[in-house]
Amino acid sequence: MTNSRSQTIAIIGGTGALGAGLAVRWARAGHRIVIGSRDGERANRQAVAMAERVGADIVGADNIAAAQQGEIVVITVPYSHHRSTLESIQPHLSRKILIDVTVPLMPPKVRTVQLPAEGSVGRGTQLFLGKEVKVVSAFQNVAATHLSDLDHVIDCDVLVCGNDKDARSRVIELAEDAGMKAWHAGRIDNSAVAEALTSTLIFINGHYKIDGAGIRISGTPVVNQSE
Repeated sequence: MTNSRSQTIAIIGGTGALGAGLAVRWARAGHRIVIGSRDGERANRQAVAMAERVGADIVGADNIAAAQQGEIVVITVPYSHHRSTLESIQPHLSRKILIDVTVPLMPPKVRTVQLPAEGSVGRGTQLFLGKEVKVVSAFQNVAATHLSDLDHVIDCDVLVCGNDKDARSRVIELAEDAGMKAWHAGRIDNSAVAEALTSTLIFINGHYKIDGAGIRISGTPVVNQSE
């Protein structure tokens, strides 16, 4: 598949299930993918296997090298490693879009909403990185196993939050490249909604024995709002 807006996307923490799922879908859509990991050799090994699977351009690197290469950078690391990872890649994010997929899950109570002091991970990331980086929060409510299955139709909408409308629009396009429907969901402060929903969906999955519950936005858009 060709993509007229093909870009290099660096996925920090891309050896994990969620990062790997996004990687193969974006690679199939024609984007160049750099898988980042604290262990560059591990990233290389996984990138080779993923590239063979989809027949696309996927390479591996350590997190810092990946962030340097990425035109768009995605962070998909566990919450416990989130701040330290941001600190390591911060010098390489200026004037880029950073897509933050992180959810503040705090084991063992992953079914209970536990938002950080800043109000949400996304808002905290924007405050930490400053205005030179366009932070967009997205993809928290999509099951990783569904992303990795390229034959699976994703039955879950994506809420996209960020202070820059153009950056949000670009992430919505990337969601569509990966086979998902995405929605402008307001400024980065609203990321709290999607982050909190993840714990709720985990509870629903367990209670009702659902394999990857998701959300759908009802209604038909008429006009695009200015915000």
